[in-house]
Amino acid sequence: MKKRSMELLISDGHRVFVRIYEPDGEVIGRFHILHGMGEHGGRYDAFATMLCEQGYFVTAHDHRGHGQTAEMNGKLGYFADENGFNRVVEDVYEVIQHVRYDYKKVPVYIFGHSMGSFIARRFIQLYSDVVDGCILCGTGITTRLHKIGNVVAKTVARSKGKEAKGALMNEMSLGTFNKQFKNTKTGFDWLTSDQDEVQKYIDDPLCGFIATNQFFVDLTDGLLLINRKDEIQRVRKDLPILLISGCEDPVGNNGKGVYKVAYQYKKAGLQHVVVYMFEGMRHEILNEVNKEQVYQVVTRWLKANDKTTAN
Repeated sequence: MKKRSMELLISDGHRVFVRIYEPDGEVIGRFHILHGMGEHGGRYDAFATMLCEQGYFVTAHDHRGHGQTAEMNGKLGYFADENGFNRVVEDVYEVIQHVRYDYKKVPVYIFGHSMGSFIARRFIQLYSDVVDGCILCGTGITTRLHKIGNVVAKTVARSKGKEAKGALMNEMSLGTFNKQFKNTKTGFDWLTSDQDEVQKYIDDPLCGFIATNQFFVDLTDGLLLINRKDEIQRVRKDLPILLISGCEDPVGNNGKGVYKVAYQYKKAGLQHVVVYMFEGMRHEILNEVNKEQVYQVVTRWLKANDKTTAN
């Protein structure tokens, strides 16, 4: 296996940091990872390595305002001055197209966790012909609270400034997630029951930061957009989608929101939608103590779809 990284210049002049995992032997598929809010693609190294060892050419880039992409361009927690959510989705398309290399005939899969799942959901509304399958991890449904949050975010961005820390929106969203858990030791126990992984997150200077007011405007704009019926209808009907989540994940309302997303796809006529919930797991199922269970479910689904795509 070869591991390397590259800086990709996006069409608007922004530089994006991309991690690449290339198998030594035959490449059976391509797999692109979209990380969540307040983290970066480096946290998916174990998952990417596992997939690469099974023959997948794996890539993962740091979104705008995150990880090493933010370090190259200047500000954590900031997508763009305007239309940031759409710009981040376009970044995904450009990265996938650029790092195709010689693997154009193998199946292409996209994986999005949390915020990355929202970006992936928009991506397949616009570009579902580019991928052969989509995995949505730790996703959730849009509710009336997101509409309220969108109004609040825009009001605060106007009054306090786009680039100021969005402390109010951060508290309205992430600040509530720990409440369902007992005997919490940190503000991030909702992420995983593995305290070592929680501590790694806390110790990482590129994780857990408070995003800007404009970021929350962009994010809530995106959430409202991806849940519109007419936009969901744009996804091609034969696209295989796997939704995976922890049964104790507050982002997905402990599974209820995940099943509602699946129902949206079913109602839109999608033919291959599968939901798999993991007992006892929280938001970051790839960082849980028994994450190998998740690996098995993902690889089993991939292999089933690889055979279908090859026929």
